[in-house]
Amino acid sequence: MTTELRPLREEDWNVWYDNLIRAFGGAPEPAEERELWQALTPYDRSLGVWDGEQCVGTAGAFDFRLTVPGGAVVPAAGVTMVGVAATHRRRGVLTSMMRRQLDDIRSWGESLAVLTASEPVIYGRFGYGIATHRIRADIDTTRVRLSVPPGTDDVRLRYADPAEVLDVCEGVYARRVTERPGMLERRPGWERVGLLDTERHRDGASPLQCVVAERSDGDGFEVVGYARFRIKPDWGPAGAEGVVLLSTLEAVDPPAHAALWRFLFDIDLTSRVVAHRLAVDEPVLHLVSDIRRCGLRVQDDLHVRLVDVGAALRARTYQAPLDVVFEVEDAFCPWNEGRWRLTGDPKGATCERTADAADLSLSVRELGAAYLGGVSLASLAAAGRVRQLREGALAEASTGLLSSGLAPWLPHGF
Repeated sequence: MTTELRPLREEDWNVWYDNLIRAFGGAPEPAEERELWQALTPYDRSLGVWDGEQCVGTAGAFDFRLTVPGGAVVPAAGVTMVGVAATHRRRGVLTSMMRRQLDDIRSWGESLAVLTASEPVIYGRFGYGIATHRIRADIDTTRVRLSVPPGTDDVRLRYADPAEVLDVCEGVYARRVTERPGMLERRPGWERVGLLDTERHRDGASPLQCVVAERSDGDGFEVVGYARFRIKPDWGPAGAEGVVLLSTLEAVDPPAHAALWRFLFDIDLTSRVVAHRLAVDEPVLHLVSDIRRCGLRVQDDLHVRLVDVGAALRARTYQAPLDVVFEVEDAFCPWNEGRWRLTGDPKGATCERTADAADLSLSVRELGAAYLGGVSLASLAAAGRVRQLREGALAEASTGLLSSGLAPWLPHGF
């Protein structure tokens, strides 16, 4: 087989994207959705593998900004649109794209690569570790009640056209970005993704609806939260059994958050609220009367790869002082191999190469899993994935790397 790996040219996008769609089952995408992804595709950051005139491999890397522990928002390559034609599997196409992509990301000066995986088994061999999880909830609102905090009744709710209130909703989102590791700063054009409302997105449900939460500021009303959702009507022998399909809910404080959830619970002719992307520490889980009737399921979400170990570990802060030497294994990106001394605290960090004896031994995959503070090195060590070489080093490093606030969470896929 003779193939050519090259950056994506604009005139090749349709053929390139058709290969991706076919790799994911071949169902055609609505024109509106296809046009948006074409507008968002970074041509100079995307790769294609070609066998003659046929595209047989695709991979892209969005130009993202990711919140890390400590609140800094740092550049990160959002790996996306990865697909290989079924006719060319097991021929090194994916490996060649991952190799070129990580080399490119390093040359761009970006220390992190992140992705969501269609199949989690694929990316560990390229150094990606599972750093965040999300919860799917299916809440029986006929049996579950909410206990809301003081101030909830002071929040006013109103229906609004999702497009007409986009700017104020984006303002709410922007206020929240630095609060939680794993959140993505909204890059130009990405605000449109949350408004996609094709028949494929609806799947028999209503068009996208939006409710905004407002509070009086003395001179008027300030938007303090919003929820986007659809309603899927259904009827059973006992009557209405409609489902509220929650797309997004953001709020700047507990009363606004509770007011929006209470509204979703109380929508007429519905008996369930289904949400697919909640943080593992989603506050509503502390407001419900019966957690067992919330149908919770945990899934992997953001996979993180340290492209430059030193720069990535310097970019975040640490919740407790630490001074530890890592022996890092990274066969796929050998420039990361060797010993790194990480010294950090809540104010900042340094991370440089060292000849000192190692305190902990691990692969770059484990560093990626622990990087956003949602996975502890101690739990990875319990699984045999981290080796302690100096007594006490594991506890020191594990405590320091953990997030000091909210659990890391990815607000939307890509």
